[in-house]
Amino acid sequence: MQDTTQGQAVRLSFEFFPPHSPEANLRLWRSVERLAPLGPEFVSVTYGAGGTTRDRTNAAIATIRDRARLNVAGHLTCVGASRAETLATARSYARMGVRHIVALRGDAPKGASHFTPHAHGFESGADLVAGLRTQGGFRISVAAYPEKHPDSADLAADIANLKRKFDAGADQAITQFFFEAETFLRFRDACVAAGITQKIIPGILPVEDFGKMAGFAARCQATVPDWMHQAYRNCADAAQTALLSVAMTSELCDDLRQEGVEDFHLYTLNNPDLAYDIARAIGVQPIAPAMAVGNAVA
Repeated sequence: MQDTTQGQAVRLSFEFFPPHSPEANLRLWRSVERLAPLGPEFVSVTYGAGGTTRDRTNAAIATIRDRARLNVAGHLTCVGASRAETLATARSYARMGVRHIVALRGDAPKGASHFTPHAHGFESGADLVAGLRTQGGFRISVAAYPEKHPDSADLAADIANLKRKFDAGADQAITQFFFEAETFLRFRDACVAAGITQKIIPGILPVEDFGKMAGFAARCQATVPDWMHQAYRNCADAAQTALLSVAMTSELCDDLRQEGVEDFHLYTLNNPDLAYDIARAIGVQPIAPAMAVGNAVA
């Protein structure tokens, strides 16, 4: 990635989710075409609880790899599957040329109040990471929670769990979204104090629909500051909302860059325009289409 204003490179990655309809498939591909020229380090494709989107996830991964020639990371969870089934999915990724996995415990399936391990499955994110390490050859990303996971007793317990995932063999972590730089910086300091030295990439959520985002944040126990509520209330239409989102998110990224952060993972929600505009706002230059394979897997 290009150097911009702070004397350091910016490395971006993007998350997509698998399409559920022909129209959604077109939206996904438009997202990939729009963002590929930014030369992301990787893009990830989500994976539904219990493999509910497995076929669509695999199809999306294959399309992105074959047509856009990007590095793709496949998500993998512990929910609703045995160890054998989960590792079989990992091997199916490898057969497609995917050697990067985002390993997650996963949320409780719809209708369940809490996560319950499969009788013959992995019990936690750390357990899943250890299992993937037996397969060899995978780069493994895991989740981190700057404001703690809803199931954790407190932030210290959550950081201890993150350290277990790193001790099991994870290479890096990607955080839940947050909206103030201090949230990430306090978390990063606490992780260092706990002996975590691996890279922690901030997860950034561009706000397309404030109401929907606020509801999702409440379920995730992610703080939405009061000033954000007021700012979005003052937006008269979608165009003003988009301008505010780009300005707010690019300022957040710039604040983090001042503190030495070089990597950002953008949750696109398969809407490429906000992610693209934010990338441009922080100085990332698109490369020529013929060069958009710079980070590709041959």
